[in-house]
Amino acid sequence: MPATMTLTTEAPPAEALAQLDPRRFKALFIIALAQLMIVLDASVVTIALPSAQRALHISLQNRQWALTAYTLTFGGLLLIGGRIADFAGRKRTFILSLFGFAGASALGGLALNGGMLFGARALQGAFAALMAPASLSLLTVTFTEARERAKAFGVYGAVAGGGAAIGLVLGGLLTQYASWRWTLLINVPIAVVTAVAASREVRESRAEGPRRYDVPGALLITFGLLSLVYGFTKAQSDGWGSGATVLLLVAAIVLIGAFVAVERRSSAPLLPLRVVLDRNRGGSFLASLLVGLALFGTFLFLTFYLQLTLHYSALKSGFAFLPFSGGIIVSAALASQLLPRLGPRVLMAGGLLMAALGLAWFTQIGLHTSYVAHVLPSEIVVSVGLGFVFVPFSSTALIGVAPHDAGVASALVNATQQVGGSLGTALLNTVYASAAAGYLAAHRGVLAPALAPIHGYATGFTVSGSILALAMVLSVVLIRASRHDLAAGSAVALAP
Repeated sequence: MPATMTLTTEAPPAEALAQLDPRRFKALFIIALAQLMIVLDASVVTIALPSAQRALHISLQNRQWALTAYTLTFGGLLLIGGRIADFAGRKRTFILSLFGFAGASALGGLALNGGMLFGARALQGAFAALMAPASLSLLTVTFTEARERAKAFGVYGAVAGGGAAIGLVLGGLLTQYASWRWTLLINVPIAVVTAVAASREVRESRAEGPRRYDVPGALLITFGLLSLVYGFTKAQSDGWGSGATVLLLVAAIVLIGAFVAVERRSSAPLLPLRVVLDRNRGGSFLASLLVGLALFGTFLFLTFYLQLTLHYSALKSGFAFLPFSGGIIVSAALASQLLPRLGPRVLMAGGLLMAALGLAWFTQIGLHTSYVAHVLPSEIVVSVGLGFVFVPFSSTALIGVAPHDAGVASALVNATQQVGGSLGTALLNTVYASAAAGYLAAHRGVLAPALAPIHGYATGFTVSGSILALAMVLSVVLIRASRHDLAAGSAVALAP
């Protein structure tokens, strides 16, 4: 078996090293910086949202769109973004999307009303949907040696997992010492500098073949997801049995079903079903979707708990999340070392179980819970578990994928987490509101108004932990890839 097909802890031969891209580690830094910016923007606005809401006079019902407008367009357009990156050129798409992201960020930072902010956030998500699959595809073509690729995926996984928590810290800093607007404006110089660096240090690659894009598929899946998220939102305000809620959820099912039908018959499908029907890749994508659903809800509930129950400032709340980021970064680095030895299933199952147990620990929060004695240990358990999960996600998603499908497979890694995040924000918000209202209806004591939100958070953590437990079971049942399969997958080169 060729050297590139075998995972080993030994250094690759000198001949193989001589053929590697000498600028690959500079490219890794650039790609990681872009990925960090993408992930940050899914969470950096969370802590700044109360200030933005007051400044732009956004209603309580509509404020969530500052978050979901980004994650929804990001997740909904990632698949077509992957196809565009494949055929238009991954480097070219990467650079142009960075400039577009900078412009959308400037528009959001200068927003005069809620509609302008929501539109800018949706535009950010659209450009992120081009940038993210181009980033992961560039990473794959840049690191062709198995051991180095595992390390590169470790960096990528740490950024993907820890970036959300870092965004909460950064959001608190900028909101308290500058303005909520700088949570968006800060992207402008970062994106421009990253684009200039990429033009010099990243090499171009593209897929061969006819350049056809599945526009009907993109519209069906985007509007289907939009209906699903909005349906969950309406369930919170109008109830699950309301006409609007039922209509939106039925429309979502019809649109998503039509998307699958179109993909089966299309000569140039947005999502070739062969990419997801593979047992290992399908299991990885499904687990990734469930992790995104649970993770965004965790951040949301912890943010509200810290600020509204423990009365932390925006800055203090942001720093309270810092250990979460550190845990993911440390365990992701360790996972990149263990992955070539253990394979993906052991790491994914163990990490998901650990994260689920950490969320179960979170259900014990109270009105006067100590951060150091309770919140901090729970954060560490969840974050370390998730760090072991993110690295195998990226690697398993590309096992055995054909070169012309690499962009779509890469896009699905991000798409599943972002779609899961959008659904999780809406669904778990509804779970929280229902649980809190039920508690108030059943308890009439003096402390009931203060304890009701805590009951809602605990219920949300219970649901999130159950979702991660389900993801763990699915990863054990569906994923059969060994470390040798990862080595073979890493030898799949993208067309230059």
